[in-house]
Amino acid sequence: MQDRGLAAYIAELVGTLLLVFFITSVVALYVATGENAQFGSDFAVVGLTHFLLLFALIISIGVASGGHFNPAVTAAFIAIRRIDPVDGLVYILAQLSGGVLGALLTKAFLLDEGRASDYGTPKVSALLGGGFQGGIVEAIGAFVLVLTVLAVALNPETRRWAALAVGGALGMLVMVLGPLTGGSFNPARWFGPALVGNHFTDALAYIIGPIVGGLLAAAVYKFIIEPASGPVQEAADTVAPRGPAPPAGESPQLRQERGPGPGGPPPSSPPGGITGS
Repeated sequence: MQDRGLAAYIAELVGTLLLVFFITSVVALYVATGENAQFGSDFAVVGLTHFLLLFALIISIGVASGGHFNPAVTAAFIAIRRIDPVDGLVYILAQLSGGVLGALLTKAFLLDEGRASDYGTPKVSALLGGGFQGGIVEAIGAFVLVLTVLAVALNPETRRWAALAVGGALGMLVMVLGPLTGGSFNPARWFGPALVGNHFTDALAYIIGPIVGGLLAAAVYKFIIEPASGPVQEAADTVAPRGPAPPAGESPQLRQERGPGPGGPPPSSPPGGITGS
């Protein structure tokens, strides 16, 4: 295993740890519990925290790994063959581990305050009919989030705005859909506090829902957005060509194109995810 692969795995673990720690902390402090919790909670603050936090993580530690921090995002990158499946599996394990460590950190600081909310575990609201409806809401949220990631991160012309676009999408989704399901859209964000708080109600909604939404986003990108990208997508393929995935921990082989001078211009670095790596 190359050092670059190890650095990416650690970045996913630490990034997801910080993501879950700050999100579960703000949920424990600003989201009310009880039958009418959705009306007594400040989801504007919670959504803004999601936005600023994900923005900061993507432009900082996300440089090392591509800034997935979400199994639904990683599953979509595997589906469109932009990451090796073995690397993707390690990413997901690192994300789940980071989620548990982040929730444990929240419990260490907010033992009493976090107990009522099971340390930030998202829950399906009584406004919905049950776990199935909650899973649909989670799938819709993950679909929008992952589609934003793919459309921005794999477009060389818009990649510079990736952190702002992805963070903003997550913040908006949490403000709108948070009162219905807690606004997870991320199995690792749910799993950590669920394990620490021992609250696994409606687990399938928070596991299958986001994964299905992410895979649907990958299909929309693959068959609708990518074919319409034209020269822009050709430029993306030059940097990170599709085809058989590289061995775990290795970068995709760059396509060599010669310019007008001897040797041509050196290729740019391949995008490993939202930020490139």
